[in-house]
Amino acid sequence: MSLYDRIQATASFIQQKTATNPTVGIILGSGLGGLVDMIERETSIPYSDIPNFPVSTVEGHSGQLIFGKIGNCPVMLMAGRFHYYEGYSMEEVTFPVRVMKALGVETVIISNAAGGTNPGFTIGDLMIIKDHINICPEHPLRGPNDERLGTRFPDMSKAYDHDLIALAKDIAGEQGISVRTGVYIGLQGPTFETPAEYRMLHIMGGDAVGMSTVAEVIVARHAGMRVFALSVITDLGVTDVPVIITHEEVLEAANAAAPKMAGLVAALVKRL
Repeated sequence: MSLYDRIQATASFIQQKTATNPTVGIILGSGLGGLVDMIERETSIPYSDIPNFPVSTVEGHSGQLIFGKIGNCPVMLMAGRFHYYEGYSMEEVTFPVRVMKALGVETVIISNAAGGTNPGFTIGDLMIIKDHINICPEHPLRGPNDERLGTRFPDMSKAYDHDLIALAKDIAGEQGISVRTGVYIGLQGPTFETPAEYRMLHIMGGDAVGMSTVAEVIVARHAGMRVFALSVITDLGVTDVPVIITHEEVLEAANAAAPKMAGLVAALVKRL
C-alpha cells in the first residue's frame, strides 16, 4: 500500500471515531501535556488503536489523539509524538502530520522541550521558532514524490508563518509573558549534546536544539499547511561549568513552564 493510500485509510478510520472536523492540529512535546486540559474534549483515540500509527515509547508522551474545541476552533491534538531516535523512519515520524492534512487541518502548532544554546537564555524561557537548521541524517521527503501530497521541491523560505509569529508576540504581550524568538536546530538524538556541540550549534546560528519538530515542519510545509512552533528551554549547555542533564529534569522544567505555553497556544488558537 502506498503512503497516500495508508494516509487515506488512517484518516477514514479516524473520521468514523469522531465528529470533529479539525482545522488546527497541535503536537505536544515532552512534559507539555497541560494544553490537554484546555480542550473541550469530544473524542480520544489511543495511538495503539489507529491503523498505520506508530506508538510513542518516550516517558512524558501519553500516546493519544484528542479531538475537540479550543474556544470555537475545532482541533486535533497529538499528546505524544514520535522520534527518529526511537527507531522509526522519518516517514513514520511525520505520518501523523500527513493524516492531519487529510482530515482538513490547515494550521499546525508544534511544541517541544529544547536545550538552550544561546547564552542569553534561561531555563523556563519560551522561544518562538522563527527558523530552523536541519542536521538530521535522514530527510522526511527523501524518496519518490507523490504530487498528491506536495511538490517535489517545496520552498522553505517562510517555513514558520510570519503572521502567526506576530500574533503570538501580541498575545504574549497581552498576557505578560516574556518570549524569546530564535532558531531551532534539529539533531537525531537520543544523547544530549556535549558542551563543545552546544558551542558549535550556537556558532552555527542556533538558539535552541532538540530531537524533534524539524521533520514535522518540513512535511507540514510540503502539504501546504501553515506552521507555528514554540520551544520551552529546559536546559542550558552553554555555561562555563558543564551541567549533567537528565530526561527527568527536562520533564520537570517543561512541566513548570507548561502553563505559560498552554495559555499562549490556547489564545492563539482562539484567534485563528
